[in-house]
Amino acid sequence: MSEARIDDRVLGTLHARILDWFSEHARDLPWRSATASAWEIFLSEVMSQQTPVARVEPIWREWISRWPTPFALADAPAGEAVRHWGRLGYPRRALRLHEAARAMVARHDGQVPTSYEDLLALPGVGEYTAAAVASFAHGDPQVVIDTNIRRVLVRAVEGRALPAPSLTARERAVAAAAMPSDREQANAWNAAVMELGALVCTARAPRCGDCPVLEICAWQRAGCPPDDGPARRGQAWHGTDRQVRGRILQLLRDTPSPVARDHLDTVWPQDPVKVDRCLAGLVEDGLVEPVEAGYSLPA
Repeated sequence: MSEARIDDRVLGTLHARILDWFSEHARDLPWRSATASAWEIFLSEVMSQQTPVARVEPIWREWISRWPTPFALADAPAGEAVRHWGRLGYPRRALRLHEAARAMVARHDGQVPTSYEDLLALPGVGEYTAAAVASFAHGDPQVVIDTNIRRVLVRAVEGRALPAPSLTARERAVAAAAMPSDREQANAWNAAVMELGALVCTARAPRCGDCPVLEICAWQRAGCPPDDGPARRGQAWHGTDRQVRGRILQLLRDTPSPVARDHLDTVWPQDPVKVDRCLAGLVEDGLVEPVEAGYSLPA
């Protein structure tokens, strides 16, 4: 990985101002409580991927009430995880959480593993989640890099409007160079930069006037040049396979008994071929099971 160098004075100012801002403006989220368990933090990190916190919190609270430990979730049918995933989107995450809980029971005595390597080995856990849980749940200051952190650093340090479409070696190096050397500060830094990106340094209409590092932001000092990368298109929704898959799953969630195949066509009657394709994909992904009376969530 390439190395990055950030001027010590700039870095010191970034640390002081962003950490001070976070101590005053951090959202009061239940998984940030001093008493939050590693399991509660693990759930929050998986649920929050590509999903706004406002949608995550009520589902997170329901899961914690229903399955307060990895043992509890591992003992439930996989279909119940899918059923109670609600409308968080990307429902394969529910299956991966269920698989991860069973792996924790089988390999780690029902506990969330403490090492980055063991976390990364869990089903459905990638680099971001492993680093975030290691840092936020276990105080191990791994370099956490999510979309918000990438955007703050590329603006404040690199002077560009937006990060590249995919994480680059340069971004990894800058994120590593930006980490405070103090262990406690480093863990707080991970959360603080992420929060700044979520609340102030947003992709669209950033609130630069509220930014604690406005005067030293390289993007501001360069005159806020526009993004020079490829055009970024928003994700379509209406009529997509994602929408139809979601409707099929919602019908199965709302129906305690198996649903007959003919009834599934009601979710998108204008295109039965699309329903067939989406249903086949859901079965292949393990989110839906064919049974004698039709289709149901997995047992």
